[in-house]
Amino acid sequence: MFIETETTPNPATLKFLPGQRLMPSGTRDFSSPEDAEASPLAQALFDTGEVTGVLFGADFVAVTAGPGADWGTLKPQVVAVLLDHFISQAPLFATAGNGIAVPSEDDGEGLLFPDDPAQADVVEQIKELIETRVRPAVANDGGDIRYKGFREGVVYLQMQGACSGCPSSTATLKNGIEGLLKHYVPEVTEVRAA
Repeated sequence: MFIETETTPNPATLKFLPGQRLMPSGTRDFSSPEDAEASPLAQALFDTGEVTGVLFGADFVAVTAGPGADWGTLKPQVVAVLLDHFISQAPLFATAGNGIAVPSEDDGEGLLFPDDPAQADVVEQIKELIETRVRPAVANDGGDIRYKGFREGVVYLQMQGACSGCPSSTATLKNGIEGLLKHYVPEVTEVRAA
């Protein structure tokens, strides 16, 4: 088995491609060792001691190293963990029987506030653009983006994986995503990070 590695716009994050499908849909972000308890693979990556974030995408694993970590020594460790996991055909997530909920697709939980039913059409347009235009682009860079709400013309989005903490994430939100949403959805006046 060969695992490809790609750089991302975030120098702290590398994208690892194991050459197989990981997630049937969506993504799963782990931002702490406690979050990682839901996945043996994420937990093993955090156990290296230098990993501060893991994101599972459809066909990639984005790994974020902590401040001061050296990718020269960390990268072989991450590749070894990934190889061990995929060669052993271990499950990606812990079973629900261990008291750990297997993650599901984002179904509206985690919103900053409930969406206004009077703006359902606008919200649906925003979500459709994020799903079809924005998410594929940020996934190419080892990240993901989640809709967190729309209120008074402002769209709230959460950056994950390589996009979280990336030096260019503000420019991506303001120059890229905000421009796209304002162009197609006139009710959008601004995009903010949640």
